[in-house]
Amino acid sequence: MTKGSNFWVIGGEFGSMNFHKLVEGSAQVQGPFKTRKEAEDAWRVVSEENRHKAGVRFSIVEEPSRISA
Repeated sequence: MTKGSNFWVIGGEFGSMNFHKLVEGSAQVQGPFKTRKEAEDAWRVVSEENRHKAGVRFSIVEEPSRISA
């Protein structure tokens, strides 16, 4: 059974434009956020702050919270 979800903004600077491996020490995690809207707002801020860096990318991920049945 699932009740609610947590949302996270994750990302950082990648070593190449294939976006497979983060540059060591550049990983960023923000959250948890209780709503997708809150996560989207945080994503917009961090994405805008890094807009001038082509190798930086951020994503929103959802982590379902589970409760015992």
